[in-house]
Amino acid sequence: MDILKKQEIQALPLFYKQLVALNSNVHAASRARTTDKASWLIKQHAVPLMTDEFVKAQRSYPIIFSASEKPFPLALMGLNEGVNAFLDAEGGFEPSLYIPAYVRRYPFLLARLDPKGDDLSLCFDPTSNLVGTFDEGDALFSGEEPSDRCKSILNFCEQFEIASRQTAAFVEMLEKHDLLSDGEFTVKRDGDGQSSVYRGFKMVTEAKLKAVSPQILAELNESGALGLIHLHQASLGLITEIYTRQTKAA
Repeated sequence: MDILKKQEIQALPLFYKQLVALNSNVHAASRARTTDKASWLIKQHAVPLMTDEFVKAQRSYPIIFSASEKPFPLALMGLNEGVNAFLDAEGGFEPSLYIPAYVRRYPFLLARLDPKGDDLSLCFDPTSNLVGTFDEGDALFSGEEPSDRCKSILNFCEQFEIASRQTAAFVEMLEKHDLLSDGEFTVKRDGDGQSSVYRGFKMVTEAKLKAVSPQILAELNESGALGLIHLHQASLGLITEIYTRQTKAA
């Protein structure tokens, strides 16, 4: 079965249902509250991952690449669409698990409001129930000026954009040297009647990596891409753990 099926092109990124630009006039009384329940993630089995997260993420999840026209790294949280093997029924994470920045960024992001312009504006998803005129939470504005909380959110989103560009450059290097291959996992635990085969993603195989020339290998090493590839490959050993989690839950 396919781990990742081709999705219809959507105007909004994953998780986001609406986008509203944060504005001191309109949202002067708004507050941002935190939650330890990522309810928006419950039925999501794969989440975008930035390269600067590989070290921490590979301890918790297999790192794979999407099979889309423009591949990108993903933290795999379930082997079937609509199944997240790492969350409880309310969206709670186990304390030891790494939470990807893409999840932590929600409901905020930087978006280009003018398609012809280059400026990015801090926006949020008003359907999230995490931003509003609540009694609890941190104020987003102090008068007309952004509050410290708002500045912190903006800084996080700006760092995310930088990491996103670095990640895109890493994937471009993999594609340039034809290192991404169609992936396949075959999982069979003791006592299972038959093996389960999962496809629909991309990965860097040992065969592909061994086939590159010494010059390309040196380039990958110097850029830091080789280390990222090794983290990706090492993380794939966690596939069995996800299978076990899903089987127990079922």
